[in-house]
Amino acid sequence: MNADRSYRIGLVGKPSVGKSSFFNAATMNDVPEGAYPFTTIDPTVGEAYVRVDCAAPEFDEECTPSVGYCEGGTRFVPTKLVDVAGLIPGAHEGKGLGNQFLSDLNETDVLVHVVDFSGETDIEGEPTEGHDPRDDIDFLEAELDQWYLGVLEKGITRYETGYVTEDDDIEEDLAEQMSAFGITEDGIKRLVRRLGIGFDPDEWDDADRLALAREIRTETKPMVIAANKMDTPEAQANYEEITADSDYDHLSIVPCSAHAERALKSAAEGGAIDYRPGDGEFEITGDLAPDQEAGLERIRDFIEAYGSTGVQDAIERALLDVLGVVPVFPGGANGLGNERGEVLPDCYLLPPESTAEEFAYGLHSDIGEGFLHAIDCRSNRQLGKAYAVESRDVLEVVTTN
Repeated sequence: MNADRSYRIGLVGKPSVGKSSFFNAATMNDVPEGAYPFTTIDPTVGEAYVRVDCAAPEFDEECTPSVGYCEGGTRFVPTKLVDVAGLIPGAHEGKGLGNQFLSDLNETDVLVHVVDFSGETDIEGEPTEGHDPRDDIDFLEAELDQWYLGVLEKGITRYETGYVTEDDDIEEDLAEQMSAFGITEDGIKRLVRRLGIGFDPDEWDDADRLALAREIRTETKPMVIAANKMDTPEAQANYEEITADSDYDHLSIVPCSAHAERALKSAAEGGAIDYRPGDGEFEITGDLAPDQEAGLERIRDFIEAYGSTGVQDAIERALLDVLGVVPVFPGGANGLGNERGEVLPDCYLLPPESTAEEFAYGLHSDIGEGFLHAIDCRSNRQLGKAYAVESRDVLEVVTTN
């Protein structure tokens, strides 16, 4: 476990749904945007942020972040956002940019699927009207399931053609074949038991194999839906219908307007408004032309209805809620500053269920090897190596090294 590992959020979806617009809005990068397939070919990696309530004010301190920034008591902690090439049906068979897409996708920890909820792009990413966004959600899940199924079948073949002894278990071969997905033997066993299909692949029918592939996929590539273009009436009507459809209860769907977020950030950079990313409000502070003010007021109506533009929310839903990543501040029980006088310069994003000892190893291997205990800087309570870190902990590690 590396305490300062960078999580990678994969931005996926068919061409022309606003994926690059979402990426630009989240990172304020300038990758090409366009209403035509394969605007994005090579994956673009940018820095996005998750919001964490800064701990420094609780200690009557002002933080000095070494990465990211802090604004109004909210810490913006960096993470990686990967804009992956647009996906078309048949990607798992190598169609379009399928092989590259799937390879790039496997470098990510969680997915944000950008879907055009206005229904103005067809399944190939071409302009249309009245397209059902559910088709896009279904097709991406089906493509990923088929990709996983292809790898799973190779593991089954490996098991069936190998020299089988009483000690050979199907989960060993499947875990080895699918290790690139981050699944372990114990994980395979748990999912097989959950499905109740038994451990003899000769007894698995096609439906069983597909179900297992889907379970492994949802476990290792969890997904959030960014319902984009929600500032249109068509998208709003589709959103109401789809979120009421029980077939989609398994998905986290975030109403979103990448266009609105980019416009607000640009206006804030230009001094026209006071706006903090992810907020549900902004204040006009500059002199604007009537058409500019009218555009901002339309955005205001949208974020008042939905709480925000949704871009920041989708990123945080993926990382903090779906993955369960835990933000932790390294500190000192006798003062939050380090030897350089920096106050809470770091905020680490840790895997769920990380322990104090794992946190120490993540800070530095020497610190982990000499770990004695951690100290909760709020209560001065001593914590053992098995202590499970909690969100926004401020911890000092006491070590012999």
